[in-house]
Amino acid sequence: MSAEYGTLDRVSQKSTTGPDRVHASIIETLAAELGVQQWQVRAAVDLLDGGATVPFVARYRKEATGTLDDAQLRDLEERLRYLRELEDRRAAVLKAIEEQGQLTGPLRDAVVQARTKAELEDLYLPYKSKRRTRAQIAREAGLEPLAEALLANPSLDPEAAAAGYLGDGVATAADALAGARAILIERAGQDAALVSDLRERLWTRGRIRSLATGAVPAEAGPGGTGKSGDASRFSDYADFVQPLNSLPSHRLLALLRGEREGELSLEVAEADPRDPDAVDTARAGYEAAVARSLGITAPLEAQAGKWLSQTVRLAWRGRLLARLEADLRSRAFDAAEEEAVRVFAANLRDVLLAAPAGNRAVLGLDPGLRTGVKAAVVDGTGKVVDTATIHPHAPAKKWEESLAVLESLAVRHGIDLVAIGNGTASRETDRLAGELLARLGRNPAFGGTAAKVVVSEAGASVYSASALASAELPDLDVSLRGAVSIARRLQDPLAELVKIEPKSIGVGQYQHDLTPAKLERSLDAVVEDCVNAVGVDVNTASPALLARVAGVGPLLSRNIVDHRDAHGAFATRRDLLKVPRLGAKAYEQCAGFLRITGGPEPLDASAVHPEAYGLARRILAAAGESPGAIAALDPAAFVDERFGLPTVRDVMAELVRPGRDPRPEFVTAALKEGVEKISDLVPGMVLEGTVSNVAAFGAFVDIGVHQDGLVHVSAMSAKFVSDPREVVRSGQVVKVKVLEVDPARKRISLTLRLDDEPGKNETRKKESRQKELGQPARQEGPRSGSRHGGARPARTQPDARRPRPAGGMGADREPDTALAQALRNAGLGGAG
Repeated sequence: MSAEYGTLDRVSQKSTTGPDRVHASIIETLAAELGVQQWQVRAAVDLLDGGATVPFVARYRKEATGTLDDAQLRDLEERLRYLRELEDRRAAVLKAIEEQGQLTGPLRDAVVQARTKAELEDLYLPYKSKRRTRAQIAREAGLEPLAEALLANPSLDPEAAAAGYLGDGVATAADALAGARAILIERAGQDAALVSDLRERLWTRGRIRSLATGAVPAEAGPGGTGKSGDASRFSDYADFVQPLNSLPSHRLLALLRGEREGELSLEVAEADPRDPDAVDTARAGYEAAVARSLGITAPLEAQAGKWLSQTVRLAWRGRLLARLEADLRSRAFDAAEEEAVRVFAANLRDVLLAAPAGNRAVLGLDPGLRTGVKAAVVDGTGKVVDTATIHPHAPAKKWEESLAVLESLAVRHGIDLVAIGNGTASRETDRLAGELLARLGRNPAFGGTAAKVVVSEAGASVYSASALASAELPDLDVSLRGAVSIARRLQDPLAELVKIEPKSIGVGQYQHDLTPAKLERSLDAVVEDCVNAVGVDVNTASPALLARVAGVGPLLSRNIVDHRDAHGAFATRRDLLKVPRLGAKAYEQCAGFLRITGGPEPLDASAVHPEAYGLARRILAAAGESPGAIAALDPAAFVDERFGLPTVRDVMAELVRPGRDPRPEFVTAALKEGVEKISDLVPGMVLEGTVSNVAAFGAFVDIGVHQDGLVHVSAMSAKFVSDPREVVRSGQVVKVKVLEVDPARKRISLTLRLDDEPGKNETRKKESRQKELGQPARQEGPRSGSRHGGARPARTQPDARRPRPAGGMGADREPDTALAQALRNAGLGGAG
């Protein structure tokens, strides 16, 4: 281990869990997969097993892990779970086979060397307790010698050979031959090496094909949820073929959904089913492999040879291919699910870390037609100060009356922003807000300026009806709580969105088709990382926000709020130890992520952990209390046995710019007036919009027409783009050009390349797809409702870089000037 990491006396570099807990092979595998040293992996595993959280380890235990970041630690955590499950299963398999008295040395070695659950199950298959098979019945009837004889001598006459094996349960030669065939087919199916070889061969060379079943379509797109009877629903996949191992995740999930809903039939073929010669050649290769596994090497031309040829064919087509198809469909789904979860997590991170509008008074509008538009005003702290329900739209059409009510609210409370939900009647309400701002500009009693912003209302209804909303807003009608949530999520998206189940935020791709537990683990990890990356004011945070802080959780968050209500605001971080059940371990995990502003200890408002306060003061003293002098200091001069170079650098960065927020600055998109519905769009039109969702095949952009447009990955840059998130992020404000509009299918094709000409880009894209798939170009992807299943966050421009850990070390936002001043007043430096 490099000397720069120090030797932190709190963490031993020796394993504390023992070989029974962390198998040496697991450490070796994880290190190889992550591309790091084994000591780094072992230290990380020890810390996580000891109850440390990923945000804490990533931020405050860099010396112990050799600066593994949160992404590496999350990958480690997920793979560690799989590998431990594999080890548990391996032990169970070895025990089961040994109890049967069939565990040979070579078999033990093969089981120990199996690297996946599939390999392990292949080896265990012959020893599984199962119902009596046809092959087992045939063996009991004494037919195995017949099978061996036919294998050994293809010149035998099968009928004549079988005649010698008639008896109880075997009435005819046909029965005897059927039993012998069952024995050989089962033997091939239980050959672990053969199965593994054929599985990999089919994965790399096979094709997946979908055909329309003729079922009546039920909705408008592969990602939809409503019933529309639109015949184009799965038309993209009515006759579709693509190599199995290169099938993008969104296509496979669409295919599986179409099959599940009875509109598509799927098959895995040895080669392209549209090329019979290729299929015959590939099939012959697979059958030859099966024959070799049975010991057949000579041409099968004699009498028994013909019988053996049919046996081999049935073994491949009737048993092995069906089994491998199920295996590979599962494998393809796992890969697609992994990608879909990754995309969802990345989009969720962008939405949660969207730029906050800050402490501004906001008028939140939850649009509606028949039930009216719900309005709520929150002050700079998020407190609800006024509400109203207006009916500007049909059927009531009380436009002027509604404007008067909103103008009164705005003037009375001095609003800075108007937040408009993006649901039904959003565009009409946006026009109402435009007229409101025009009136306020002419009203001398207002005396300020305001702006309007359309924000995502995804999950607002879920929050409104939740127990949390009832506790926070007990005196407010459920219908008005949504308007409050819309207003607050403009002020601070992170603080408000943590109150909603991540899946309800709506930035996923086929999220309802994914394994719930896996998706929940991933999304919860993202929320935890984002909350800790920003930091939480312990004296103002809601229980929902506090629960996401490292080491806190739901119980302690409630205890913190109860203590705060009973005893007043926390004066110092040390006061947290007075909270019931918040002991030393929890304090160690959470203290660095909780902020206390205006207290006697200025460092409590920073990302510096209390354990490093002494280090911070040494650095400030060496700088002569001059913030500008800190950057000139040599970090290596402060390295000691407790704190290595990574921690010293982090502390110095925080002292130079204390209290920074890693989120970007707040900006808004300007929607084009007069463009309110899809029919208003014209190819060639350049518009400003907000990225609402990023998928594997491109990005959806809200341009204010109730239907997000798609920027295909091929239209994002003049250079090749492998991942759309290399170019855009959810919540980013972008300029796009309209390439193609299809009102009937509710599809809008956009490009980020403003010099593209309508029509030509679509031709290039179709030609590229045609070359790739050997069929007409098709547009694919999740289109769930009018929003494609994607939420529209506040119009913000996110930082292109990955956010650093909590407290914003390495971030680009300006420092908290109040904290900086407090540090200077206390003689502790800080940036001006």
